[in-house]
Amino acid sequence: MEGKKRGWLLVLFIAMLLLSACSKKEKVEDNVPEPQEDEEKVAVPAEPVPLYKAPFTGVMMEEEVTRRPVLATINNHPRARPQSGIGDADIIYELAAEGNITRLLALFQSELPEEIGPIRSARDYFVHIAKGLDAFYVAHGYSPDAKQLLDSHFVDNINGMQYDGTLFQRSKERKAPHNSYISGDNIIVGEEKTNSPMEISETPPFSFHESIDSAKIGDMASMMVVRYGTDPDYTSTYSYDAENGTYSRMTNSIVTVDKSSEKQVELSNVLVFETTHHTIDNEGRQSVDIESGGNGLLFHGGIVKKVKWENRDGVLVPMENGVPAILVPGKTWIHIVATNPGMEKSVTFTP
Repeated sequence: MEGKKRGWLLVLFIAMLLLSACSKKEKVEDNVPEPQEDEEKVAVPAEPVPLYKAPFTGVMMEEEVTRRPVLATINNHPRARPQSGIGDADIIYELAAEGNITRLLALFQSELPEEIGPIRSARDYFVHIAKGLDAFYVAHGYSPDAKQLLDSHFVDNINGMQYDGTLFQRSKERKAPHNSYISGDNIIVGEEKTNSPMEISETPPFSFHESIDSAKIGDMASMMVVRYGTDPDYTSTYSYDAENGTYSRMTNSIVTVDKSSEKQVELSNVLVFETTHHTIDNEGRQSVDIESGGNGLLFHGGIVKKVKWENRDGVLVPMENGVPAILVPGKTWIHIVATNPGMEKSVTFTP
């Protein structure tokens, strides 16, 4: 009997040992941290998108545009305003065509708008500017000197005198000669019809800042006026918007807008080049020297600085200390004014 009792005690002792071991095991397991179900994922950096610098604006773009530049003569008569397409132009040249009446040469490369116009007639120095830029030239009509150049195929071009009613369309909203327009698509058709190269051939000699901040070295000039004679219809006033870093433009107190988009034209640079002009006929047509170079002014970033300009392989380039002046990325308006009366009377500005 005593042996059986010792047996029960042994069983009870073993059971207590087992219960104690299980209890310790549970405590250890309770201390094991639970796996995190929502662990933070390590962000993988995205591949950088390659950017391409637009050759005539210096603006960085996600897609490289290799289109050949197009240069179009646009009517600047008050009855032709507002013009279509000018808000998409990389560069606009404003030059005298007859007396102090100016025309615009709009250069399109980074964008080719749906509608451009009103298109107006060529002058020989317009054609030479197109040649220097290796641009496909668009005009409607021509002076005698310009006609000789165009007939000799001095530049690849189409003209409304040959394509009126086909590539060039007349607007019913305006009267001739202020109503000739062409579309971007028809310019491409014109390039194909004339077997003209459609890819840009060389990079223009323009230089650009990385940002506007490095451009703000010069005398303050937040407002400036550029005059062609005394006619207010050909007097341009520019106002600088420091927040956007761009200039708005008015002519005879009317804001310059693009008729197609109804948006205000915004400019990063305004240049003024001075050169000699001569009247050559009874129509008041001009001979404008675009070869010899001369004095200039550069407005950007709310400042002004004196520059020179040179004709470099046909391209009119602002120069500073013997090298191309550095521009602010964006669109540029270039005024070419006469040495008589001179830049001092043609251009004024205020801080």
